Amino acid sequence: MNMGLGLYQEQTLKLVMTPELRQAITILQYSTADLISYLQEQANENPVIELQEISAAADLAAAKAERPAPEVDWKELIGNRATGEYSVAKNENTYNPIDHAHKSGSTLYEHLESQLGLVKGLTDGQRKIALYLIGNLDEKGYLEISLEEVAHRMGAALDEVEDMLTVIQHFDPVGVGARSLEECLLLQLQHEGLDDEKVVRVVRDHLADLANNRFQRIAEKLSCSIQEVQEIADRVRSLNPRPGASFSHGETRYVIPDVTVEKVGGEYIVLVNDISAPRLVINRFYEKMLKEQKSQDEARQFIHEKLNAALWLAKSLEQRRLTLMRVTQAIVEVQRDFFEHGVHFLKPMTQKEIAERVNLHESTISRATSNKYVQTPRGIFELKYFFTSALATASGEAASSESVKKRIKAIIDGEDRKRPLSDQAITEMLMKEGIEISRRTVAKYREEMLIPSSAKRKRF
Repeated sequence: MNMGLGLYQEQTLKLVMTPELRQAITILQYSTADLISYLQEQANENPVIELQEISAAADLAAAKAERPAPEVDWKELIGNRATGEYSVAKNENTYNPIDHAHKSGSTLYEHLESQLGLVKGLTDGQRKIALYLIGNLDEKGYLEISLEEVAHRMGAALDEVEDMLTVIQHFDPVGVGARSLEECLLLQLQHEGLDDEKVVRVVRDHLADLANNRFQRIAEKLSCSIQEVQEIADRVRSLNPRPGASFSHGETRYVIPDVTVEKVGGEYIVLVNDISAPRLVINRFYEKMLKEQKSQDEARQFIHEKLNAALWLAKSLEQRRLTLMRVTQAIVEVQRDFFEHGVHFLKPMTQKEIAERVNLHESTISRATSNKYVQTPRGIFELKYFFTSALATASGEAASSESVKKRIKAIIDGEDRKRPLSDQAITEMLMKEGIEISRRTVAKYREEMLIPSSAKRKRF
């Protein structure tokens, strides 16, 4: 066996991930919002590319006739002043839903500061203490710092700090400025005039038992009936444990449907949303430079490379549009009963099944449906919502996990709250309806829907 070093020729076959292929894969998995950001980045890097803002409503007749991606030569592109358009949209429509989005209101700090300005008789030092306390409230409206530390930092007496906290605790929203959940609830009970002795004792000493429906233990401690504890529980659960949350304005995330499904004359038409994405246009200045014979070779070469990059980008956009349309059309064909009758008729469906229908790889289906939303006559859904696991039925057919969840929720909503159904009882009811399911699966689906157990649902 030759163990020495040497040079050898060998022929092998392997998949090479070209920059163009990588770009096409990246664009396919982008949502509409991410695609807009990506196109803006490309326009900043490539001087040949210009983005023309458009607003178009798709033509239904044009959408039904699917166009193949054209083979375009870059010289022909320049000669015909083509714009790299990849949209099937025809009719202009200037409506943009994001322009009508609700603007965030004031913050909790601003809301409390405005109320502090209406309080009379406070000295400048007291107002500074109050503002310092307001500035140390977390997003729930709770005070994050101890009063002793506030007094030390502000160089004030502890009694004065306590007085300013009491002033803040009388502001709106009720319960703000509390230092614990118990104090927050007690402030709200006091404001509503419901702070009798038993309610206060439950909130102060038995909140954990109340959360876990251990009413019998609470009733024994308070020497009262379980029905009284139930009434106290209903009263406490009507309070707001996070009074400052309504003023917490995080990052607003808008859902822009990537695809629209409309019912026209008994048929469902799939339209790819090209309204929000800008249209790709070739910059005319560089177009003119490329045509001029006197242009320097280096400049022509640079423009030629950038033009090819723009053309590849346009082809990738067209490929994304066609892939989205084909995948959504296949989903609509499989889930037609869902669009007609609702979630109870949602069929089990896998990405592999759709991949076989449209003759694409399963990974392509995963990228095409990732972070994509479809607007339907029944609402807006993520495309991955339609891919559900299957549960066997007595008839030999399969039931979608989503439809089973819906059925479990309907059973729980209709139960007698004094005798709530256990997971085993729900399992037996579903078995009688022909759905073969285990108790553990029922418990899993119930927890996914944030429905508490039968012990916590029980009322006395």
